Amino acid sequence: MSTHDATIPSSPTSKDPGTVKMHSYWLDTATPSGDYTQTPLPKEVDVAVVGAGFTGLSTAYHAAKAGKSVAVLETNTVNWGASGRNGGMATTGLAIGFRTAIKRYGEQRAIGYFREYNAAIDLIEDLVREHDLDVDYARTGKMNLAWKPSHLEGLKQTAEALHRLVDQPVRIVERDDIRSEIGSDVYHGAMVDPLGAGMHVGKFGHALAGLAVDEGATIHEHAEVVGLERKGSTTVHDIQTSRGTLRAGSVVVGTSGYTGKPFGWQQRRIIPVGSFIVVTEPLPQEVVDELLPNRRMASDTKNFIYYFRITPDNRLLFGGRARFALSDPSQDRESGEILKKAMHRIFPQVRQARIDYMWGGLVDISMDQMVHAGERNGVFYSTNYSGHGVQMANYMGKVMADVVAGETHRNIWRDLKHPWIPGYFGKPWLHLRAGGAYYALQDRLS
Repeated sequence: MSTHDATIPSSPTSKDPGTVKMHSYWLDTATPSGDYTQTPLPKEVDVAVVGAGFTGLSTAYHAAKAGKSVAVLETNTVNWGASGRNGGMATTGLAIGFRTAIKRYGEQRAIGYFREYNAAIDLIEDLVREHDLDVDYARTGKMNLAWKPSHLEGLKQTAEALHRLVDQPVRIVERDDIRSEIGSDVYHGAMVDPLGAGMHVGKFGHALAGLAVDEGATIHEHAEVVGLERKGSTTVHDIQTSRGTLRAGSVVVGTSGYTGKPFGWQQRRIIPVGSFIVVTEPLPQEVVDELLPNRRMASDTKNFIYYFRITPDNRLLFGGRARFALSDPSQDRESGEILKKAMHRIFPQVRQARIDYMWGGLVDISMDQMVHAGERNGVFYSTNYSGHGVQMANYMGKVMADVVAGETHRNIWRDLKHPWIPGYFGKPWLHLRAGGAYYALQDRLS
């Protein structure tokens, strides 16, 4: 089928910006698990979790299941942050790439790090099956698309290393066969990994909250943490929130790109970078079948990455960095317009499709683009998922529940150095401009 065979007929509202919802499609189409705005704050708990995204909710669920008393403290509402604003892709592989990990850490450590991402997707699948969660989970595979011919050669080398060292069932799609995977001629080939998955992250976040509450955890929305007082050299803290004070035997921070005071040490090691998404109206089946016939979770090889997928109700979700900026209503609109033009370039079939949703969120990136988790000054934390948080945030919640219980060996990232970003005090504007210019240059030169 050619790119002109399946197109969207023009609609009077197709380009009317007034019809666009400037918030997450995932949150708009999920039923909240409960109202946690008035939940009474306990006086004392074994574990206080800061942040009601995947990291926090997973920590709460697994810690409560192990018999701990748990309170989740959230500044906004369940799933409000990155967990409800992403592309809904649970994909294999490290943010830095497998071959880069080998060069940096050696084969054995790189293999171990890579396998954690596979285990993270397996954990989601186990939760879905065990609890019969209605979250539109599907393991349809991941596709990494080569933006330039040289990028395809790099993907081929990565595929060879993954076959040899990890026995990962990846395969290369040459440019001549690219139409078997995507209805576009922009890319020069791809690497496909069938172990990648997708789901409705709005539904999953609320399902995870429900599981945590069922195990006895309490969730407290609009409970911003404004202060911490450590008791001696222990992990016990008195926590001041906007809804009152409680004492916790341990504190776990899972706020990623939304980390702020009073967690300054963690905040200075996270640059929050905006990632933006547009979502079309539901598309005709024949158009969907042409765009992504195998329903892969797709991304490309640029630094200014594009990523896209088909939603459970046959919309095209198209996201990317667009530019290095933070997320706010004006930035979301401007970045969304940039993404819409990019989407039309890659998929001219949807030029007449109405845009129903446009939003942004923050990706938490560290200097080394690796996951960082551990304990600092009596506070436990897991952050820095670098755009791979759908699977890793949920997985690291389980890991942190084990770590708090004394099983520190469960944290494979514990020995990674976590340096402060030079000159960074939590205001990322200069770093975003410099990073944006650097990565734009790399995309031109690569």
